[in-house]
Amino acid sequence: MSPPVAGRAGQPGRVIVVGSVNVDLVMRLPQLPAPGQTVIGGTLARHDGGKGANQAVAAARAGAAAFMVGAVGAADGQPSVDALAADGVEVTGIQRVSEPTGHAIVLVDSGLGENEIAVAAGANELVSAGHVSASLAWLCLTPADVLVLSFELPAAALQAAANTARQAGIHLVVNPAPVLPRSLDLLTGATITPNAGELAAIARIADLPGQHSPAAEPEATAIELARRIGAPVIVTLGPDGALLAVGHRAEHFPGYRVDVRDTTGAGDTFTGVLAASLATGLSLADCVGRAVAASALAVTRDGARPGMPTAAAIDELLAGT
Repeated sequence: MSPPVAGRAGQPGRVIVVGSVNVDLVMRLPQLPAPGQTVIGGTLARHDGGKGANQAVAAARAGAAAFMVGAVGAADGQPSVDALAADGVEVTGIQRVSEPTGHAIVLVDSGLGENEIAVAAGANELVSAGHVSASLAWLCLTPADVLVLSFELPAAALQAAANTARQAGIHLVVNPAPVLPRSLDLLTGATITPNAGELAAIARIADLPGQHSPAAEPEATAIELARRIGAPVIVTLGPDGALLAVGHRAEHFPGYRVDVRDTTGAGDTFTGVLAASLATGLSLADCVGRAVAASALAVTRDGARPGMPTAAAIDELLAGT
């Protein structure tokens, strides 16, 4: 089989996501439980998820030619693969393995839309460096392509992907979630998309100046981290939008006022749309602006993927500002 062509009409690059594929079991509750507390009155739903798979779907809906590298269970994973394919994601790089497909338990506060998430990695733990390297070699990467990583896979698989991206000279986007203790090598030279909590955790790992102070400002921390890794740092700020740190300066991109239903997948939407926009050759500032708009739209519906917008919907929101 020949590899997918490099992009669709008007889309010079592809978005290749090396990441997790999960099934999300989402319970909406009147409030999130405190430790030891039982909260009744919830409703349960099943959604397709996984940070990597969500990012691939977000990129595809935003107009990118998206390719997924990961793993699902041989016995239970076909519905997850079918869901990705239905959204236009190329699924040739998804292995079928002996472990069951990864699962996430997502608790959502029905009033605030905030969530708590716990993950059983399952098949994701069996994604090997060899499979990643072979999949990326099959793709015949070009300079216009964008490779996206998040941290729900084994470190060896992530390192193989990062090494390949650097050798090929393509744009590497890393969503450092969840933060790994030894992640700095993966971040060097990559555009990264942490939220504020992840930024603080990375700052502690990197031992950045001032990071032990509770009054440490995200802007100063992002600028210092961007200097340390030699690449842009984009901090997602929820309803407050995002912060882009490049060199010795930072720019704030304000958020949008929307009716928040569920914040699950908002960060994945941001990263996927950012990658899709980079693949079109837009400026980094324009890419961040599109990603902020997309994540605002994503939180207006339940589940990680149902609210992920099309390119047309993003354009419409941007045109109204």
